[in-house]
Amino acid sequence: MDGNIQNIDAKSKAAVNVSRRYWWKVVALCFVGWILIYADRTILNPVQEQIGAQFHIGNTQLGLVNSIFFLTYAICQIPFGILGDRVGRRLVIMGGFIVLGIMTFFSGFAFSFGIFLLFRALAGAGQGTYYGPQYALSTEAIPTKDLTLGTAIINSGMAFGTSGGYLLSSSMVLQHGMAWQTPFYVMALPTIIVGVLFYVVLKEKVIRPEDQGNTEKTAEVKKSEESKVQLKDLFKNRNLVFAFILCFCSIYANFVILTWLPQFLQVERGFQGSSVGFISSLVPWASIPGAIVFARIYDKLKKTKLMIAFLVPISLVAVFGIAFVTNKSLLIVLLIVYGLTGKLAIDPILVAFVTKNSPRGSLSTALSAYNFIGMSGSILAPYLTGWISDQFGSMQIGFYLAAVLLLVGLVLFTFTNDKKNLVQG
Repeated sequence: MDGNIQNIDAKSKAAVNVSRRYWWKVVALCFVGWILIYADRTILNPVQEQIGAQFHIGNTQLGLVNSIFFLTYAICQIPFGILGDRVGRRLVIMGGFIVLGIMTFFSGFAFSFGIFLLFRALAGAGQGTYYGPQYALSTEAIPTKDLTLGTAIINSGMAFGTSGGYLLSSSMVLQHGMAWQTPFYVMALPTIIVGVLFYVVLKEKVIRPEDQGNTEKTAEVKKSEESKVQLKDLFKNRNLVFAFILCFCSIYANFVILTWLPQFLQVERGFQGSSVGFISSLVPWASIPGAIVFARIYDKLKKTKLMIAFLVPISLVAVFGIAFVTNKSLLIVLLIVYGLTGKLAIDPILVAFVTKNSPRGSLSTALSAYNFIGMSGSILAPYLTGWISDQFGSMQIGFYLAAVLLLVGLVLFTFTNDKKNLVQG
């Protein structure tokens, strides 16, 4: 057995022992990574009217900006997930963040709509390096008993970033009258710095303290790093496929809200100025306690289908209600309810479910495939909702469609099995 372990170490980067506190370092840095990624996404949304006015475009074209961004983001998921498994996750993440920072900066210099689209597409490609490699790093480092909680804390960075992007952009541009390009310049340098920190601070392969000293477990971990499957084999696993579909439906609904809520609040519900950023931020702020509380409950129950059956129906009713109600106070309540039970509450549970059903040696690939399918919803949602708005004069139908898709994902997920169902490699 010792000889086999040495051969495995010679073939790939050797796994190293880490302290019991190391996983908090991983969680903290991954948390900051998501803050920057989501802030980069949402600084665009409050200033879409200003961008539209400068480039003389309508809602359909504005929706295309986000759709092109998430198209390149989604396309890059699987290739960079595979590359991360082969050459190193830290290196892939660092390269992606450097590209993201540079392209975010250049977005402010775009002199035409076509050039702006190009820079946003390249920024999306930079973000496409993150999901699979990041969750592979964090999943290997976080103790099993705390995996869903740790993932929820990491995911809460999405909420901080969403809110931060909204507030930064609406405060600078809508409240203080700065140029719409200013938030893009502000975001560039921190993004590059954090990318470098991923390579410098984190370790590529680790053996968790719970596995240290357990010779059989250590050998199992190292053997599993060699166990890789072809991408097509992942799609033979029913549990993974239905998790991918639910992820798509959840992300579609989330990005209808993420992309169009600020403009919906301004145009169809009468909110103005910095209140747009504040009200829009209720969703991500509410999602932080929701994600952490429900992750903790899941860590104790380990009942994926039960948690999904509770969360998704509430979130789909909230999405429907956001478009349906006209009372501002009730609208605010529904935004908070969606934040508590929506995508950021569901995602840590689904990530744990996908991790449980994926071979460790192809974990980055499996998680990238999961996010690729899911983020396809982010490609469709901005453009389709913008087109619906231009065709029907309202975004309401776009929100109703998002609620219907959540129902479809919920129904299909009932056919999964909570028991571990690994793809054999």
